[in-house]
Amino acid sequence: MIPLDPLDAAMMTAELVSNPMHVGAVLILSPPQNSGPNYADELYRDALAGNDSVDPRLRRYPHQGVDTGGIWIWRTAETVDVRQHCQRCTVSDDDELWPLIAELDAERLDRSRPMWMSYLIDGLADGRFAFYIKVHHTVIDGVAGLKMIAEALSTDAERRSMPPFYADRHGESPPASTSTGLLPRLVASLRSLAGAAASTVELANNVVTGEISTALDSLIGHTTVLPFGAPYTRFNGRLGPERAVAAGSWPRSRVRAVQQAAGVTGNDVVTAMVAGVLRRWMLDRGELPKRSLVAICPITVRGREPVAADDEHGNMFGLWLCPLGTDVDDPLARLDLIHRSMSHGKRWVGKRGSAASLLTVAGSIAATVLFPLLPFTPKIRTGYNVPISHVPGPRVERYWNGAHVDEIYPVSAVYDGQALNVTTCSYADRVGLGYVAGRDVVPDIATLIPLTGQCLAELEAVLGVGI
Repeated sequence: MIPLDPLDAAMMTAELVSNPMHVGAVLILSPPQNSGPNYADELYRDALAGNDSVDPRLRRYPHQGVDTGGIWIWRTAETVDVRQHCQRCTVSDDDELWPLIAELDAERLDRSRPMWMSYLIDGLADGRFAFYIKVHHTVIDGVAGLKMIAEALSTDAERRSMPPFYADRHGESPPASTSTGLLPRLVASLRSLAGAAASTVELANNVVTGEISTALDSLIGHTTVLPFGAPYTRFNGRLGPERAVAAGSWPRSRVRAVQQAAGVTGNDVVTAMVAGVLRRWMLDRGELPKRSLVAICPITVRGREPVAADDEHGNMFGLWLCPLGTDVDDPLARLDLIHRSMSHGKRWVGKRGSAASLLTVAGSIAATVLFPLLPFTPKIRTGYNVPISHVPGPRVERYWNGAHVDEIYPVSAVYDGQALNVTTCSYADRVGLGYVAGRDVVPDIATLIPLTGQCLAELEAVLGVGI
């Protein structure tokens, strides 16, 4: 019996009473030159007809029941019927793509089988087509998920007969299947408890020192916030049944020019762009709080913490609360605040580790996602307002069976209390931003795309950098 990590178990439990907890990505591709009108049909037919072994990560799924004593464990499917996981859709023009993505994103993944889906969507202009891939967050996090997709692509435009993204390209053995014997269950449980006990003292020390450090930083350096330090906004209410999705991309050279002129990171620049968007959007509606909005930002610890051989692509990140400076008009002041906060956050998470950082912000997470489940939601303060994540994508142009990958956009999770999610993805010479929200919360989500471009231009103007 392989139990889920506490974070993954919490995600599954939360999904039972709230909203779907999957993450996804949209790839937009152009068919190769001289390809026929049935190119997408051929790709889809080949995917269903293939005999590729499925990646072990996409064969396992969470399970909870009487047979597990009520705890969440991993099960592994011996076979996977890809026809249940790979579907085909058609749109009449580009304007229909993102509404369709929103509809597909709102659908829950089936918990009785491996929790992932892939949709081939054709009908875009100039013969282009899209892949929308979504995977449950317990199975894989955003960084590992995009890496998995990137590994299925090629830098060779002439390569053909490529296996689909879900194929096992490493010849890995699947994780051990669930044991039905009593003794193996007890041994596994005792081993897990022993490991937890051995690290409890160190973890508790990291959490306690982390809480003290966070409090001091909030009071002295203003680089983070305490629990209930964020103002209540419409993003912290109920999500509603429908989704809204919008995405756009900008040249990486423009972001880099601002980065170099201001002496910050590229992620700082993009976060400041989002902060500017939220400030403008809320000002236009007369809803901008006097207190700064707060973002919760994942910080990867991949490469800094030891990783088990069978958990290379699991969830490995800490969390940091970053004030966005939406209460100030100066875009450079917002950028400076974000840079100072995230610089400190990276040091803080790196020093204390993923588990301690997650526990330290647990109060803020609870304040954000639990209160909306109550009949009467407090509307005074909350833990944070919006998650902002940055996922690195392929650095060079990629192809799949000759089709050029034009753009890559992330589609992240939203749920009650966190009704807006912003995730960025760098790919080749562009930076893409994906906005996901409850349709009732941000009904005009498409307007966030031109606002993002305006906020980038604003930073360029105040820094005197050319476009």
